Amino acid sequence: MLRQAFASTLMLVLLLGVAYPAVVTMVGQSLYPVQANGSLVLCDGRAVGSRLVAQRFDSDRYFHPRPSAAGEHGYDGRASGGFNQGPTSRALSDRLHETATRLRAGQPSTALPVDLFTASASGLDPHITVEAARFQARRVAQARDVSTVRVNALIDAMTEGREMGILGQPRVNVLMLNLVLDDGV
Repeated sequence: MLRQAFASTLMLVLLLGVAYPAVVTMVGQSLYPVQANGSLVLCDGRAVGSRLVAQRFDSDRYFHPRPSAAGEHGYDGRASGGFNQGPTSRALSDRLHETATRLRAGQPSTALPVDLFTASASGLDPHITVEAARFQARRVAQARDVSTVRVNALIDAMTEGREMGILGQPRVNVLMLNLVLDDGV
């Protein structure tokens, strides 16, 4: 009886712990090598980020992603997750008010897109809404000394549609938009 249990355990460890992961890795690397390696974005042969993970952009020359609660300073993939503050949390209310006030300083009469002052569930969402990108267009255009029309045209060109045509909403990948800005503006 003990021998059968040991043999079954060993067989399952080899099957599920070695064979299955090896096969899945080989299939992924063969059919989807870019995605299997993290959808890294390369510039001059050097990885500058991932299409799937937000990163911090602080300069006015760049579009900013959603706020991040991942890690002590945000945008830390090792600490992905929400900050778990409820709607009655004073700290959450203060943070949202502070962020909204800072964002409104440059455009007090413009409606503030919610995704610019609320973090995503993972804290690492690489996308913002088209409205959030347009809200930032004037700041980016002024910092780069180009027309807002030109920056809005780049936003239009970089807008990704709904998944499968029906899921989600049109969105803009912040890293990809910022790289296009660096290339062309």
